Amino acid sequence: MSFRTNPDRILDHIDRQRNRDDDGRDNYARDATARELGTELPEPDATPGERVRRIFGLVEKAYVATASSTDIRRLAQRFQTVGDISAHHARGDVTITVSYLDHERMDDVGLSPFEILPSRLEEARKTRKTNRPDANALWILRDELRNGVVSAYGKMEPRLRDAVRARADIGHIAVRVTIDLRAAA
Repeated sequence: MSFRTNPDRILDHIDRQRNRDDDGRDNYARDATARELGTELPEPDATPGERVRRIFGLVEKAYVATASSTDIRRLAQRFQTVGDISAHHARGDVTITVSYLDHERMDDVGLSPFEILPSRLEEARKTRKTNRPDANALWILRDELRNGVVSAYGKMEPRLRDAVRARADIGHIAVRVTIDLRAAA
């Protein structure tokens, strides 16, 4: 019997594949994140608007780095039919953290939750004209990341303006954008 017709060899191959996959899941992260460090100090005569735009520019760079990272591709692969999220129903959140490294002000954090339903993947399949669940999930995750960053930034913008008034942004700033994904209960 060949490999294709011998059921024992097929089952052994499947077991080996599952063992390899299980070994990799122990150190598996369920989020994708990117951090941008702003070391270029604003001009001494910079207006508050210019200083807020500096922070927004760092948020934008961190968003682009997160959207193009390999971690978000790993999250999208979890949507495969045999993956962790087999029901294609997931919840998650997008988080923006602004850390003022040269000031005693606490970090400003913005959070935006989201939910992905099976109908959303079906809609993406029809729109994108591809049956690959990971490609459709990647498209959905990037869409949720973009909407979540806009929403979270909108929620935290008043606190950022307060930080600019307190001159906390004069110095180094670190911005972290994270998308977290978990199976829905």
